[in-house]
Amino acid sequence: MTGAALKLVVGLGNPGAKYARTRHNAGWWFVEALARRHGAEFRAESRHQGEVARLRMPLPGGAVSELWLLKPTTFMNKSGGAVASLAHFHRITPAEILIAHDELDLPSGTARLKLGGGHGGHNGLRDTSAALGPDYWRLRIGIGHPGHKDLVLDYVLQRAAIEDERAIEVAVDRALDALPVLLEEGAEKAMTRLHTKD
Repeated sequence: MTGAALKLVVGLGNPGAKYARTRHNAGWWFVEALARRHGAEFRAESRHQGEVARLRMPLPGGAVSELWLLKPTTFMNKSGGAVASLAHFHRITPAEILIAHDELDLPSGTARLKLGGGHGGHNGLRDTSAALGPDYWRLRIGIGHPGHKDLVLDYVLQRAAIEDERAIEVAVDRALDALPVLLEEGAEKAMTRLHTKD
């Protein structure tokens, strides 16, 4: 199986210190950790409505993958414009994009990869799919569910309890380890790596 030909990794979230550690910003946590791991720095790019970084990632077989990273600064429900702007500028297709986002339907501490699909009520995915279509990769970072749909809005915009926050960070670390595998060997091997506890 050949690897996924990714060129752009996007973390969904809301800008500003008020939202930085909230559950809804788990996608931002991932791309920020990815940049730190590979020594890349974000810079504001107003024309692309976000913060952008460029990194070179060594792959297990010795090759190097060059990736753009994006944190849209448009607020979650307008994420699609920023993703489409950077993708169109660099001629990146939806199948070459990975969107990292928080996922209510997975428990904290888990993460899953998938290609394509619906938005599941996630406003960031809804807006991104409206701009690009649905055929992009997703990294679903579990944040757990509050138990009732009426509680969801407050829940995602609050900081997680410390044990949940640590669990989310563990899932992010596992996803960082799985990303080079996705790029070189494909989703099946990456998912095996993602689900293997050290």
